[in-house]
Amino acid sequence: MRIGGVAPRLAAALVAAAAWAGLTLQFCATSSHVGSAATALWQLADYFTILTNFAVAVVFTGIALGRDDWDRSRLLAGLTLAILLVGIVYALLLRASDHPHGLARAANIIMHMVMPVLVSLFWLVHVPKGALRPTDPFVFAAFPLVYLAYALARGEAEGRYPYPFLNIARIGLHRTLANAGAIGLGFVVGGYALFLLDRLLSGQKRR
Repeated sequence: MRIGGVAPRLAAALVAAAAWAGLTLQFCATSSHVGSAATALWQLADYFTILTNFAVAVVFTGIALGRDDWDRSRLLAGLTLAILLVGIVYALLLRASDHPHGLARAANIIMHMVMPVLVSLFWLVHVPKGALRPTDPFVFAAFPLVYLAYALARGEAEGRYPYPFLNIARIGLHRTLANAGAIGLGFVVGGYALFLLDRLLSGQKRR
């Protein structure tokens, strides 16, 4: 199911602009810290927050430009779930120990707090309901699970892990895998909550 109309495209442009702004601010903050644009890009590519916000920026830019292949309901539901995971994990596991300053603080607010709200509102208001399937939560979970494998492989190779709850060197393999499993399970549960909400809203619109 696709999105149509001027209002959704304008809303998508706003979401895309916010995502690009957050990414740009974080890139500027990181590159000034490490002294190299290439190093900054490589470091940033290690973070689920960055990868998810980048996916949001690209997809919503496509919707704003009228790309028919990027405005499908299931794709946007998966992105909504992923960006919500970004906000929830940050609030529960990272916020207390994360104290960025300057550009990094502005980027942090946009990517962890503003974007989950904007994308969720876009899904609620503009995305057609009724397209999600019972198996979709498992499809959506592929993204964070592939990321977890990637992050752990990079951490093992480089000796630097993107998040403390994935730091095998510090907390051990068993606890790291338990954390990863909990996140994966939470993503599937969240996916079914989104699926049920999709069904509920679809039924309301048909009445």
